[in-house]
This record gives sequence, C-alpha cells and structure tokens, in this order.
Amino acid sequence: MSRATIAPDRRAEVAPAGRTGPRERARLSGDGLAGYLFLSPWIIGIVLLTLGPMVTSLYLSFTDYDLFNAPTWIGLENYQRMFTDARWLRSVQVTAIYVALAVPIKLAAALAVAMLLNSKRAGQGFYRAAFYGPSLIGGSVGVAIVWKMMFSDDSVVDQVLLKFGIDTGGWAGNPDFSLMMLVLLATWQLGAPMVIFLAGLKQVPRELYEAAEVDGAGRARRFWSITLPMISPVLFFNLLLETINAFQVFTSAYVVGGPNGQPAGSTLFYTIYLFDRGFGDYRMGYASAMAWMLLLGVGLVTVFLFRTARGWVFYSGDSGDKR
Repeated sequence: MSRATIAPDRRAEVAPAGRTGPRERARLSGDGLAGYLFLSPWIIGIVLLTLGPMVTSLYLSFTDYDLFNAPTWIGLENYQRMFTDARWLRSVQVTAIYVALAVPIKLAAALAVAMLLNSKRAGQGFYRAAFYGPSLIGGSVGVAIVWKMMFSDDSVVDQVLLKFGIDTGGWAGNPDFSLMMLVLLATWQLGAPMVIFLAGLKQVPRELYEAAEVDGAGRARRFWSITLPMISPVLFFNLLLETINAFQVFTSAYVVGGPNGQPAGSTLFYTIYLFDRGFGDYRMGYASAMAWMLLLGVGLVTVFLFRTARGWVFYSGDSGDKR
C-alpha cells in the first residue's frame, strides 16, 4: 500500500516565511500600539522633563539671558568668560579636591564595613540597617544643619578634640577644616555602596579563601589577591557612581557654606556657584554654560575611568589579556 493512501495530502496552513496575512498584520499593529501606550508616560516625561530642558539650556548657554528679558545671542562668550572668572576657577578647585578626597575615603569605609558585615554574627540584620540608614537621610537639610552644629565652635566635636589638646576653633568656621567636614558627612552616608560591596562579597567563592589558607596566605594577602580582584567590577561600579554623585554635591554644602561658600570660599562648590549665578545674579545664560561644562567634565572623567578600568577590572571569563 502506498504512503499516499495512508496519509492524505494536506496543504500547509502556515503562511510562507516572511509573509503575514491581514489578520496577523492587524494583531502586530495592535501590539505595537499597546506597547507605545504603556511607554507613553515615560516618553512624555523624558521629552518634557529631560530632553526639552537640556536642549533649552544648550541654547541658553550661547545667550545673555536674565530670566526676565528675551535671550540675546552672544555665541561662545559665556564659555570664554569662565576661564577668566576667579570664582569659577575656585569652584572647580574646591569640587576637584572634594571628589579626590570624598570618593576614595567613602569607598574604603564602605568596603571595610561590608567586610565586617559579611560574616555571620548575632544581630546582623540590625547592623546592616543601622549602617544603611544614614544614606536615606544624609542628603536632607535637617541632617546638614545638625552636622554644621556638631562641628561649630564649642560644639561636641570641638570639645572632644580639646580634650586631646587639638584646638580648631570649630570646623564649620575654619577654612582649613570646613571642606573636610563635608567629606566626613559624605563618608557617613556609606550605606548605598556598602550594600553593593556586600552583594559582591557574597559572590566570591569560599573555596578560593580555603585554598589560599592551605597555601599559607595571610589576611592581607587574601584581600589583595582574592577579594579585590573578584569584586573589581563592583568596585568599579561604585567608583563610577560615587564620582558622578560627588561632582553634584549641593544640599549639604549650601547649608554649611551658603551661596558664597563660606568660610573664605572653602565650600564654594561648582553646583553652588552655578545656582548662585543662575538664581542669585539672574545670569541664566552663564549658568547654563556652566552646567554644560560640568557635563563635559563629568563625561571626561567617566571616559578616563572606563579607559583605566581595562587594567584592573576583571570579569568572569577574562583570560587576563587586557589589550
């Protein structure tokens, strides 16, 4: 008996590849419309609240605009004026020093706390919450006011230091210590990078430490040869985020030093001077140019970090050849 008599010939019901019928096209069109409908709040938000203001500020950076009169086109004059503006140069210097101090100190403290919390101990959940808590309230105005009062003359910190024979006259009013006071405030807010470090430490195989202990490696050797290389992607992630955030510090510095970066301009951060120019002197065109210069500076630092990361960040599956 032939095969044709057993299974009758039936035509394929599936449309040829690459061709769809009217119903299929209508269904795909409806799915696309539904997708755009669900995305519409995000699209509207990014256009009106992000892309729109960015394009507007870019245009205003080439104009003389005082918020009350129509902007006047002046070309690159705002950008040229910055390099002859002593206060702008001072704000760049203060911000650069702050980033160079606050970021490594904060990351080192966050990693140290994460390593302490990585081991199992009683009350571990409480300790994690306690160390993470300041990062939730650290950017508030109230905390900045309390911090300033703690470091003022004859305050708690000043009285403790006097017992050790150290007389600073209050950190908040001393140009030599006021910036360090803000660095310590940033370090106190180590909760977010600590949690990320803790997650990275949990992924390090325990077998590596056991093998190193068998070979006689001490704690320092295990830290430099195992812990740091294994969490290098997490370290790079935290370094990148904290560097970008440090360039944008505003609330705490404004509460401590005011719009003029007191005392003696020691807390005149870039964002504070930008705010003062835009809403204090009503020179919104100049402030817009400053904002774009900040974006350019942060972008260059980010590119530098990515370029240097090739030599010290190791991902799973890397052969070790960093070309």
